[in-house]
Amino acid sequence: MSSGPFLIGGGREPEQVLPAHRPFVAACAGGPIACLVADEGEGVDADRWRTTLIDAGADDQDVRVVVLSAQRPIADEDVAGVAGIYVAGGLTPLYLEVLAGWHPPAGVAYAGFSAGASIAARDAIIGGWRAADGGAVCPEESGEDLDVVTVRSGLGLVEHAVDAHAAQWGTLGRLVHAVQEGLVSEGWALDEGALLVDGAVFGTGAAWHVGPEGRVRRVRPS
Repeated sequence: MSSGPFLIGGGREPEQVLPAHRPFVAACAGGPIACLVADEGEGVDADRWRTTLIDAGADDQDVRVVVLSAQRPIADEDVAGVAGIYVAGGLTPLYLEVLAGWHPPAGVAYAGFSAGASIAARDAIIGGWRAADGGAVCPEESGEDLDVVTVRSGLGLVEHAVDAHAAQWGTLGRLVHAVQEGLVSEGWALDEGALLVDGAVFGTGAAWHVGPEGRVRRVRPS
């Protein structure tokens, strides 16, 4: 499998999560992993993310959780000497804020889970649930605290847009809208348990590719 980036559509159950994480951990070849988690103001469940990576094959001593916040964005020393960078899930606009202007070092494997997958795009869909004309394009609770569908410059690791929790949160409609309106050129909507690497889908969840012409194609995992 490629060295990534590894884009994961979400999920909590071990049978969803572990198959989607193992290829990233393997790509780190036993080296240190920086797990970046954004604090929305109520603390973070560091054990959730650490345990996921360890259960997927990482050594306990090689996983270091770095808690970021609006007051404490990423610093170079947070990822110094690591073999892999894992960006966790949560409020997508906050993750983009705390990683603004940052780019993963060359040669370091990158994995993004949910929010971490979305912001990996050149043009990142960070939230919103309705079109500019007021029509709903996905459930309001999937809007990430944003109203109108919002696209911002992401990390630029992939050229296509990424949306997560596609089947579970109804976000495929948001991606289709973003492509049809020219907000993004094309994209992938990932179900929970889906892993997208270089256009191939792995794990237990399916993914949905929305082409430049707006055509939707469901892709089952290999």
